[in-house]
Amino acid sequence: MSSASARAIPPDIVFHPPRLPSTFDDGAALPVDKPAGKTSFDVVRAVRRASGQRKVGHAGTLDPMATGLLLILVARPATRLQEAFMNLRKVYRGTLRLGETTPSHDAETEVVERTDASGVSNAALESVRRRFEGTINQVPPMYSALKVGGERLYEKARRGEHVDRPPRQVTVDRFEFLGRDGADVSFEVVCSKGTYIRSLARDVGAELDVGAHLVRLRRTAIGPFQVDDAWTIERLRTAMSSGAS
Repeated sequence: MSSASARAIPPDIVFHPPRLPSTFDDGAALPVDKPAGKTSFDVVRAVRRASGQRKVGHAGTLDPMATGLLLILVARPATRLQEAFMNLRKVYRGTLRLGETTPSHDAETEVVERTDASGVSNAALESVRRRFEGTINQVPPMYSALKVGGERLYEKARRGEHVDRPPRQVTVDRFEFLGRDGADVSFEVVCSKGTYIRSLARDVGAELDVGAHLVRLRRTAIGPFQVDDAWTIERLRTAMSSGAS
């Protein structure tokens, strides 16, 4: 673990609603509940405009389709803690659909292959689930923000290009199936930074030999921070414009 990842996070730098700092110059981490259809940078840009601060970042990307907890870091005292925030465990709840595959491994792209998954038993699901707990090797999706040759992979993917991606080691502390409705399987995952839940859905489908993709995803927690105690974008904008503190 790097020294930056091991930095202590001061509790008073995190501002839950309805409290905001009197000035953002001292740094602030704002838990935000990202809505579907917005990119993580859309939220960063909105906070940048509302706060008047140039240096604004986040601690872990959420795909546009995904909702849930995004930690927005405002001003240098907070952004310097980015690695420490990112090193915290993440909790996700979502739904994967068996029998359908997409290029992006989620619902952002069209289904390209369908397979009858009605024969997949709950016992088979449980057996596969156990294979993805612990330290695993995971291939990042082509539709991702990783850079290869100075270009984002998703830009290459949109042109129909394919790039070999070496597997990366990630840790899945817990992978639990919560319920099933036909081909749709709901789940909860607790994992390390760098884990792609889309890739997890893809790999479950591949192990079952029917394919799968992610149809719903929500990040519910990052370390001790919970989405139930987060700002909505609208509430945060209103609070900032009114100077709440």
